[in-house]
Amino acid sequence: MKIADWMVESGVAFGTSGARGLVTSMTDAVCFAYTVGYLKHLQTLNEFAPGTSVAIAGDLRPSTPRILRACAAAILWMEGQPVNCGFVPTPALSLYAFGRGIPSLMVTGSHIPDDRNGIKFNRAHGEFLKSDEAAMRHEDVTLPDGWFDEHGALKIDVAVPPLTDVLPEYVARYVDFFGPTALSGLKLGIYQHSAVGRDVLVSVVEALGGEAHPLGRSDVFVSVDTEAVRPEDVVLARDWTQTGQFDAILTTDGDSDRPLLADQNGRWLRGDVLGILAARKLGAVSVTTPVSSNTALEASGVAPFVQRTRIGSPFVVSGMTDAVEKGNVPSVGYEANGGFLLASDIEHDGRRLVALPTRDAVLPMLCALVSARSGQSGLAELLETLPPRFTVSDRLKDVPTEQSKARLALLREDVPAVSEALGFAEACGPVAAVDETDGIRMTFERGDIIHLRPSGNAPELRVYVESATSERAEQLLTLALESVRRWMA
Repeated sequence: MKIADWMVESGVAFGTSGARGLVTSMTDAVCFAYTVGYLKHLQTLNEFAPGTSVAIAGDLRPSTPRILRACAAAILWMEGQPVNCGFVPTPALSLYAFGRGIPSLMVTGSHIPDDRNGIKFNRAHGEFLKSDEAAMRHEDVTLPDGWFDEHGALKIDVAVPPLTDVLPEYVARYVDFFGPTALSGLKLGIYQHSAVGRDVLVSVVEALGGEAHPLGRSDVFVSVDTEAVRPEDVVLARDWTQTGQFDAILTTDGDSDRPLLADQNGRWLRGDVLGILAARKLGAVSVTTPVSSNTALEASGVAPFVQRTRIGSPFVVSGMTDAVEKGNVPSVGYEANGGFLLASDIEHDGRRLVALPTRDAVLPMLCALVSARSGQSGLAELLETLPPRFTVSDRLKDVPTEQSKARLALLREDVPAVSEALGFAEACGPVAAVDETDGIRMTFERGDIIHLRPSGNAPELRVYVESATSERAEQLLTLALESVRRWMA
């Protein structure tokens, strides 16, 4: 059966970053089949053959160990050699695998609730692109006889190889570039929750001379979304910083490839603002970012070349790679969720940061903290150096993707009329421009932006808002959510 048919039958499909679905749908048989299809596709690219090592790792969801075992079984069935990197951040796995030119896969559902999970596939030197996903759909996979029961559970005994420790190399990446005193004098709270990188983040801060204080560790999976911060996380950051003992609070999403950084006042920074600060610190010539990211990027003049893409790291990677081919380097990219990507090496003061063309949570947070420290100010003051554009976002949960698409089709037919019916025109003035790069992004005459888009990872409708003040942005987000919720009913 072709992978495309497996997807239809199981309901586990490609989203913005890898294959994701309900844990109950991601049976051992389904995960095995997807991994075999992935490796068969890599065979056509001469990136996999019998004897090839394939690095594997996962996040801290309860279902992850089972899925990792199924993936390891598939690698062995294809006569590959699984390299068990354990439970580590996605960028740590990628750094190890890209540096050795071997394929890798990460079992993670990122920020989504733990009733879901996913598999993120990588090629030997970079992320799996949308063209790879399309080709993988055509691969034919037949399960080996006797390996699975009638429920799709793996019956044979598969031993996951001994652990290969990839974390020292990941920590050294930042120490070698920023130096062992880069965070000296800073007291930093590390919100650990259930992020897979919660301990290595402490190690990075301490290796750079900072004082790390672990906070909020959880044995139960917490779905921290760096784009739609939970109200309880807003309260936690404010409570932790009220004492005045922390210069910042650092955390990540579940697989630790997306950052979340709060200033000394406990206010979480938007990922697309963090991306601007990182691009500026690294001296980027070209910046690639999705259409949903803050327009302060263009207004600030951080980089001479800026390109906007659809949402999802594969699209950003493709844009960054194009920039490199045109000679526009250093070429960097970031997403509105804060994940930061490097398409080319960065050299500064005789130190080199090697390219890592996949989302990284640690790099942008370090860039912001080092910039604030070198300017002898806090993060709050550093933000004042950017143009006053503020983005906020949230989501309507449990909205089937097809329902979202149907509603947006109605909006697309007559944007002015529907936006008026939703109350957007009354609040923001007439629609001045519409961008359909990904979803429907409406820019209004008064400078406000409202962007509606179905999630690529879960049955949710994403709502993005941008305005000239944080208060105005929050008000518009509340209005948009309430209006769209009624509209979707």
